[in-house]
Amino acid sequence: MKRPAPRRPLRFSTQTLLLQLGVVLLVVLLSGAVHAWLTYERLGREAENQALTLARTVASDPAVRQEVRAISREAGTPPASVLLAGPLMAVAEGARTRTGALFVVITDETGLRLAHPDADRLGEKVSTDPSEALSGKEVTTRNTGTLGPSAGAKVPVFGPDSDTVVGEVSVGYSTESIVQSLARDITPIALTAAGSLLAGALASFLLRRRLQRLTLGLEPEEISTLVHDQVAVLQGVDDGVIGVAADGRISVFNAAAQRLLAQPDLAGTPWEQAPVPEQLKALTRPDAAEADAVEIIAGARVLVASARKALHRREDLGWVVMLRDRTELQHLTRQLDAVGTMSTALRAQRHEFANQLHTIAGFMSIGQHQQARDYLARLAATGPLKFPVDQAELLQDPYLQAFVGAKGVEADERGVTLRIGPETLVRGQVTEPQDVTTVLGNLIDNAVNAAVAGSAADRWVEVELLDEPGPDGGTLHVVVADSGDGLAPETAAGGAEAVFAEGFTTAARPARAAGGQGLGLALARQLARRRGGDVRVLEPGSPGGPGAVFMATLPRTTADLPGKDKLIRNDSFAGKDSLIGEERDV
Repeated sequence: MKRPAPRRPLRFSTQTLLLQLGVVLLVVLLSGAVHAWLTYERLGREAENQALTLARTVASDPAVRQEVRAISREAGTPPASVLLAGPLMAVAEGARTRTGALFVVITDETGLRLAHPDADRLGEKVSTDPSEALSGKEVTTRNTGTLGPSAGAKVPVFGPDSDTVVGEVSVGYSTESIVQSLARDITPIALTAAGSLLAGALASFLLRRRLQRLTLGLEPEEISTLVHDQVAVLQGVDDGVIGVAADGRISVFNAAAQRLLAQPDLAGTPWEQAPVPEQLKALTRPDAAEADAVEIIAGARVLVASARKALHRREDLGWVVMLRDRTELQHLTRQLDAVGTMSTALRAQRHEFANQLHTIAGFMSIGQHQQARDYLARLAATGPLKFPVDQAELLQDPYLQAFVGAKGVEADERGVTLRIGPETLVRGQVTEPQDVTTVLGNLIDNAVNAAVAGSAADRWVEVELLDEPGPDGGTLHVVVADSGDGLAPETAAGGAEAVFAEGFTTAARPARAAGGQGLGLALARQLARRRGGDVRVLEPGSPGGPGAVFMATLPRTTADLPGKDKLIRNDSFAGKDSLIGEERDV
């Protein structure tokens, strides 16, 4: 037997609407009931007061007072026929007829009826207790007598010339007439209640619509799940997440974003006023196209940033900016680039190794031992490999020899001559090859690109290096010049600082279209400054050449070689001059 599908529970907004409607209906019914009860009580009090006024009027009538005292003095009570035709009956019935009262009853001092609308009841004792009125008190009552339920009053009748109570007057108005009056008043009460119910229903419906809009149609369980998921995801990932709401304020700024951007929690801050890199703000502007991830530099970090529109159905929720830390990856990439460059240079020189070995083998096979020794001496003087770098012998550090030589191979393939400046003197040993690779490699690559794009027929790049000893490690000074057309006039006019902005490149057509293009100089300066050094422009260059001259200072990147003593002479390090040192063996 097929089981029936479980009933789908009502949505929270629907439950809220029904609950509000129930509350409004209950309030309206209670208000209507209370209003009806108060109206009934008011009408009853009015009937009692009217009965009391009428009873006072009848009881104070001199003829009634005189007649009641006369009957009270007689022995016994006159027959009903006599009372029916008597003056008391005429007065009571006249008052009842004029005022619309249910009854006007006159009794003697013992409570026997002397006047009553029902003639058969004359001479009988009243059905309600007359003792309070006969004791001289005025009372109002609500009770049920022989004529039905009523609201009335009892007033004593005093003798004409004394304070002696000789009887009492009872007047009552039917409660049925009170209910009829209430029925006439209930129409506006009902209309008011219906209007209140309608207004409450409309307000509940509008509140339901607003609740759906604010919660995006989600149920409370779904909202609770989303909150838990958001906390778990945003605070548990290493990627920075910035949420920018549709109104332009930051709605989410997780812990990773605070760490990567070195900022406190900026939630609630206007996005355009937030202290974050301008490249991030540019990603979320209306005129910005949704592009791939871009690299930016924030402090000492290299970040990959991307922005995506956040949409729920058709509603625009703003932007989500993602940040990923690529600092270590960039360092490893630069190091691998250096290794790859040297590997390429070694492969390019493989045939030269073979040729040199074949030459030596040929000399030995024909017995030309002296020529073989001379050939080996020349190889020992110039090095086992012959890099296309002029004056490469000025570099004594093996790491710098290999790296600059590999860069020379790359430059030679592009038609650019890489040469070492005559003032180069590095007497120490490089201890921070990764940082030196990043800074020196970026400067040489930019210079080669500028030389290729320049208008000079002779394309060259010149590098001068000099180390300066220090108590905490030597400082490596690097000067790189090229034959390009220099910096653009507008860039040079602005103090040449624009070249260190992210995205700036010294070549019109970069040699490689790899990711991170335009970050070289900015990254190099950031790395140098983190070590206490700097990268700056010495000369902006001029059209037709020579090109721009860059200088880098890298503290604590070299160490003294053992067995060496150094004497340092400080000369000008601008232009073609550098720090020149003399070296002697100990």
